[in-house]
Amino acid sequence: MNVLDPAAGKAPRPASPIRVDHYIAGEWTEPLSGATYPDHDPWTGTVLATVAAGDAEDTHRAVDAAQAASTAWADALPGERQRILLRAGDVMERRREEIMRLLAQETGSGRHYAEIQVDFSAALLRQAAGLAYTAVGQVLPSDLPGTRVLAVRQPVGVVAAIAPWNASLVLSGRGIVGPIALGNTVVLKPSEESPVTGGALWAEVFAEAGLPPGVLNVITHAPGDAGAVADALISHPAVRRVNFTGSTPTGRRLAETAGRHLKRVVLQLSGQNPLIVLADADLPYAVDAAVYGAFVQQGQVCMCARRIYVERPVAEEFTRLFTQKAATLPTGDPHDPRTVIGPAINKWSLSLLDRRVEEAVSMGARLLTGGRAEPPCYPATVLTDVPDEAELAFDETFGPVVMLETVDSADEAVARANASRYGLSAGVLTGDAHRGLEIARRLEAGMVHVNDQPVNDEPHMPFGGMKDSGWGRFGTGFAVEEFTETRWITLRGEPRDFPF
Repeated sequence: MNVLDPAAGKAPRPASPIRVDHYIAGEWTEPLSGATYPDHDPWTGTVLATVAAGDAEDTHRAVDAAQAASTAWADALPGERQRILLRAGDVMERRREEIMRLLAQETGSGRHYAEIQVDFSAALLRQAAGLAYTAVGQVLPSDLPGTRVLAVRQPVGVVAAIAPWNASLVLSGRGIVGPIALGNTVVLKPSEESPVTGGALWAEVFAEAGLPPGVLNVITHAPGDAGAVADALISHPAVRRVNFTGSTPTGRRLAETAGRHLKRVVLQLSGQNPLIVLADADLPYAVDAAVYGAFVQQGQVCMCARRIYVERPVAEEFTRLFTQKAATLPTGDPHDPRTVIGPAINKWSLSLLDRRVEEAVSMGARLLTGGRAEPPCYPATVLTDVPDEAELAFDETFGPVVMLETVDSADEAVARANASRYGLSAGVLTGDAHRGLEIARRLEAGMVHVNDQPVNDEPHMPFGGMKDSGWGRFGTGFAVEEFTETRWITLRGEPRDFPF
């Protein structure tokens, strides 16, 4: 990105549109084809950036650069890696206001969610700084006389990170920071919807922090070309690990490709997340939690509550209060700090929301509020009595749309929640914490939050799902398992007797 000189560490930001090139071996590099595409502000429709439209050849260049840098970075002293990550955290905080503005311009992120992303990313860098010292091994006993046995952990080499647009700063950071801290080199492919905040910005931050050339490389691509670039990443023999955050259909295709090449993958995929409101819950708190969980970042978060199951004794009152609050959420300009519901990421997303809500209503669902696009936004929308065969009921719908359903018992709520093929996140609201923990144990989700809604994350937590929501775990506390190899090494201090 021709915004910051990696050598000097500072430069004034030019007027839009920003120019975003590939970042390969520490240099901003034009695509070999010379092709570019426009990155649009979803609120104004203006061009925020002119972006390199990379292809398989550009991708191979980036992987080759990562491979060339991998030995020196794996051998870097842990204190050196730690210092770079800590400096990167300082850079992230210093550029806080600028980054939040870019998040609003590129992804429609309101101030609240932009603050969450910057705070998380700075904390991620600082927590991951300690990972440089955590890839420890073991001395194991052996029954062979004179043999000493070591089980050691070493970096895997080159890691491919493929990230989405909806929490662009956090999800790209999550894909690259842990692997880098552990001595791996990385090629990052951000979404075509967020090449600035999900890609080039991370290259800038690490360049200013002093990361050696080639340790982080960033490849961008035009809409429609993600598959070719991802295939080039996964098939390159130097790439030994892949991590991906995105939709289940795309994750399935990536896993199939990785399987053919015997590459290990970490997948965080779609969610159809349930929130259970029991009759003994604090009703005003439950309403506030449910509104936040359903509509934060205009519902464009993988963890958002999509299905809310309410026990019958409080269902009528909860529905009234929830719908009333949802209907009054401020909608519009993401730069306005009062805005809760900002723009949908693009016209396709807006039309999908419209189509799925209209389909559900045509099949018998009742619309309680919202339900009609207000371009470029879609208002907070609440439905009930959604038929099981409607797309809203069984697939992830990325937007401010939530389904309310009345249940007769906690057992029914759990059964209906578990009927989904997804299992990412869930919430349980109850006045009985022990009962809440028991329900949490029964819910088929990788993450369950008792007396909270489903949208939660911290850098060191085991973030991930089950069933069609993926496998493996992100989080600094689990990065060692995912992004290092365990090797068995023996040492003999005396000759061994052989039978022939």
